[in-house]
Amino acid sequence: MNIKIHIKNLNLWYDNSQCLKNITIDIPEKKVTALIGPSGCGKSTLIRCLNRMNDIIDGCKVEGQILYEKEDINIKNANVVSLRRKVGMVFQKPNPFPKSIWENIAYGPKMQGLKDKKILDKIVEKSLKDSALWEEMYDRLHQSAMGISGGQQQRLCIARALAIEPEVILMDEPCSALDPIATNKIEELIINLKKKYTVVIVTHNMQQASRISDYTAFLYLGKLIEYGKTKEIFEKPQMETTQNYITGRFG
Repeated sequence: MNIKIHIKNLNLWYDNSQCLKNITIDIPEKKVTALIGPSGCGKSTLIRCLNRMNDIIDGCKVEGQILYEKEDINIKNANVVSLRRKVGMVFQKPNPFPKSIWENIAYGPKMQGLKDKKILDKIVEKSLKDSALWEEMYDRLHQSAMGISGGQQQRLCIARALAIEPEVILMDEPCSALDPIATNKIEELIINLKKKYTVVIVTHNMQQASRISDYTAFLYLGKLIEYGKTKEIFEKPQMETTQNYITGRFG
């Protein structure tokens, strides 16, 4: 198993409140890793550490190592812009730009200085195909992204993340605002994406975690309680707290 991201002794505070406590976890390459646990356990905080999104929060202090390709992304002079090109993010609610579908996807490459229309067209097509949207969108590229369904908007946001050719895709509860049919399409997409990308997903839905992930980490009160292959976590958890959460006794 190749390790894509190595997290070691990670601690995080918002002002005086410690939200992550001594987290150590290896995230494997080209697999889906799910972060599960009750609300407020640190799942979203942890995933936001992986592309330094917590930097924008006042009073946030981080200690410990996050090694991405053997380089510590937590050091002061880390290249955060370069990091975010390699580690894309999809949020809980679809957040397309109020622009055309084409402009949404071309935005990232254009910001990186790419101006050739033919190359941009190819990137848009490839990103839409990789996000299972091309068949639905190829004849609507210049229509507003605000006029498509919520599920399509979320897949568009995934396509937008893919357009800058990341290596890792972070997803913070990407299906929580979607209906079951749209959720199913996103889940199928995630399973397909791991052929090319490393995927880390935060989910409240344990059935979803068991369906789509290869590895699962269970967090509780800011601590990593248990981490391992998804099948083992759900069928033979080692910790009583994990067993209680998975069987619905709390959470």
